[in-house]
Amino acid sequence: MLFRLPIALLGLIITSNAAQVTQHPLTDPLPPPPSVTAQSITLIDALSADGNYTRLLRLLQRTRLVPTLNRLNHSTIFAPTNDAIEKHTLWSTASHEIYPQQLADNIQEELRQQLLYHLLNYSIEELPRSHQPVVYKTLHFPRVALDPPTRAPPPNPPWLPVPGGTLGGEPQRLRGASRQDTSWLGTDYAGNGGVEIVRPMVDGGNGVLVGIGGILEPPGNLSHILLQHASLSYFQRILSDSVKHELANTSALTLFLPQDSAWDGLHEVEKLYLESDFAEDDVRKIVKMHSVLKHRVQYLDTFKNAEKLKTANGNELTLYVSESGTNISSAAIIQPDIYASNGVLHVVSSLLIPPGELQLTPEKYLLALNCTSFVSLLRSVSLSSMVNTTNAAYTILAPRDDVIALSKPPTEGPDLARFLKYHFLPGRWTPENFSDGMLVETALEEAGLSGGRQVLDISVTEKKDGRQLTFGGAGVIGGEPLEIKNTIIYLITKPLVPPEDALQTALPSLEFSTFLAAVLSSSIANLIRTAPSVTLFIPQNSAFEQVGLVTKHLLSPSSKPDLEKMIKHHAITEVAYLTAIANGTRKTYPTLEGSDVHIGWADNGSVYISPSGGWDGLRGKLGAGNILTRTGVIHGISGILLPRSLEISIQKLAYAAEATTMVNLATKAGMGWVLNGTAPPEGSEWAKAKAAGWTLLCPTDASFKGVNMTLLWDDIPGMRRLVSQHLVPASSSTPGADVSRPLVFEDKITYSTLLSQSSFYGDIIFRAADTGTGYTVRVKDARGTDGEADWANVLAWGRSTQGKAGGVVQIDRLLVPYEPGWLAEYGQPLAVGVVGVVLMGGFFWAVAWLWGQESGEATYEPVGGFDREDDD
Repeated sequence: MLFRLPIALLGLIITSNAAQVTQHPLTDPLPPPPSVTAQSITLIDALSADGNYTRLLRLLQRTRLVPTLNRLNHSTIFAPTNDAIEKHTLWSTASHEIYPQQLADNIQEELRQQLLYHLLNYSIEELPRSHQPVVYKTLHFPRVALDPPTRAPPPNPPWLPVPGGTLGGEPQRLRGASRQDTSWLGTDYAGNGGVEIVRPMVDGGNGVLVGIGGILEPPGNLSHILLQHASLSYFQRILSDSVKHELANTSALTLFLPQDSAWDGLHEVEKLYLESDFAEDDVRKIVKMHSVLKHRVQYLDTFKNAEKLKTANGNELTLYVSESGTNISSAAIIQPDIYASNGVLHVVSSLLIPPGELQLTPEKYLLALNCTSFVSLLRSVSLSSMVNTTNAAYTILAPRDDVIALSKPPTEGPDLARFLKYHFLPGRWTPENFSDGMLVETALEEAGLSGGRQVLDISVTEKKDGRQLTFGGAGVIGGEPLEIKNTIIYLITKPLVPPEDALQTALPSLEFSTFLAAVLSSSIANLIRTAPSVTLFIPQNSAFEQVGLVTKHLLSPSSKPDLEKMIKHHAITEVAYLTAIANGTRKTYPTLEGSDVHIGWADNGSVYISPSGGWDGLRGKLGAGNILTRTGVIHGISGILLPRSLEISIQKLAYAAEATTMVNLATKAGMGWVLNGTAPPEGSEWAKAKAAGWTLLCPTDASFKGVNMTLLWDDIPGMRRLVSQHLVPASSSTPGADVSRPLVFEDKITYSTLLSQSSFYGDIIFRAADTGTGYTVRVKDARGTDGEADWANVLAWGRSTQGKAGGVVQIDRLLVPYEPGWLAEYGQPLAVGVVGVVLMGGFFWAVAWLWGQESGEATYEPVGGFDREDDD
């Protein structure tokens, strides 16, 4: 019982002197205090007898507490002096004789409760004499604030304090202690602070009067109280307004709050998160882990050893009480009993968070690291599950808010989901796990990869201060990543954009422009974009230049089927990254065209891709690769790949060389077999002509402008001679480094033509052009009158896929078979004969002349002739 008698009986206890006390109206001035006499038996009499309490009496009157003091037996009042009241704004204002109209109400709840905080329902026997505080129970029962003041009658008799309130039916407590031979009231748990007792105890008959030099302020609510303690500064930083409101309005609440140093065990990023605007739920959870809600407040003097206390979130704490101190589970209570209007606060040495209870997920760390935009985007496409669990192991490549602000990520839908998933690597990847050039799978599962995971290229640079990582071109901010349980977070310098389709990916590469133009001009562009799990070998532009007329044929509007076969032969039907190709485990790969491409390795380690068709030696060297696409990967190669299903005949190349006239002449002359790659007809004059293939020198249509085509068209033998002059038999292998040329072009290199079988002037010879670039070709040993009729510039060439060799060489002039005149044809033999006859005649004349000279000389003989004796 807070009162000596039941409240119901208080109204019946009326002492004779108390009955003589007059309750003055609110606006009436109080009568002068009477002197204390032997007959003064109430506290009101004692107060009235002392001039230091005139203002206090006026306040008691205006708060309807005079009857309360008269009816209480053996009570104590801690009475502020006039000087103390003058220094207090509310009390001073309310104690003026002229009462402010704005304060004139029938309740005066705030002032009344403050006055009740100065009353005890029992008489103290002595003032505090020890530094160890004495605890008093006042008549102040804190409660939730009432509605705004009203002139309606109070709900209870104004002289009665109303039990109940926010302390579980308990009144508010007050401490008293002694310091330096002076007694103090309202001290803290250590006996410090408070209001000085300035006047001695006075027996007031029905109670004790103690004069004090200040106003005893009732404790505020728990939210207000914890904000006043320097040792709880970190806790103050993490409390949101909502949590503060809950702390202020929860009744009978006992808090065991950790001091600042207790938080040092958390990771700095965890602390940053708790300080952020996103941590309200977790802070509320932490508060509940340190809160006990029971029917009564848990003051220090109520603790029992080994007592179990259940926290607001259901955890169990154990009290350990001993002479050396009090512990709550693993934490020591270092500042007990900090009173509040709705409970009590105990400061403890460490956090009371069970292991694993506070689930600080990757999402929360991202929020703390200023990646709120990234988290918001994840939430907008229902991907929060990737970051709000501690079980999944991910390496997160997270762009901060300032990084995303400078970019334009997708705003919604599947594209945004793709974008976000590309920033997650399944598993824990520390810097030591990465190597330069490696490809790492991401969490992005692509339909274009047949459900497989999209990969991300990694670059690693070794430096003195550590390894510098680059993820898909994005650097790392801050050096080392943040490792938290199953999660590793790298802050990156730019968002990672998932690969697009193959054509869009290759578009910025100028060296691939010819192939891209070919694809876009075909009807299979969408196939190349969307075909799943495709590796695309894209020839560089120089590869198309190298094959000359083959490229011109493929890009002509009439050659779409051939073009599409060529394109599809560059697309293999599985994803093969450079490492897989180079390691030699596979030697063939199927293509969208239907036939395989072959992988080969040179002695120097170079990797070559060879087609199923084309000609011997046709291949492309594997160059820049691992260009990621939505459906696979792109590798650059140095040559084009022609499938065996693609036949490039001399006729196709001749049309590409703008040599329709030459095609018509060959057909009219009965030499169409050259154009379609078949053998000469049996029984024809060319049946004995054997060759692995044929190369046709094709003058452009413009070369025939000066030719009488009517006359030529009717001259079949002449037409055949003309075509034969331009037809070069080719061997099975063409010497030289450029296998894409049908002939080797070198200065002074000579080739026989089909005409060489019947004409001394059938051979042709190539000469380097005077300009230093290019070549000319002419009929060998022909002596044209103007020097131009027998030679032509080589414009282009292309190799046929039919047979083992051959193709077309485009030239700008017609090579007319050389037919020398009578003098040119017979003059030389005749001159040789005449010279021979002259030389022979001269020889015989010289012999005869010499003979005549010998027979005409004089001879001498001795007289008598020559005899034997003379010889002796």
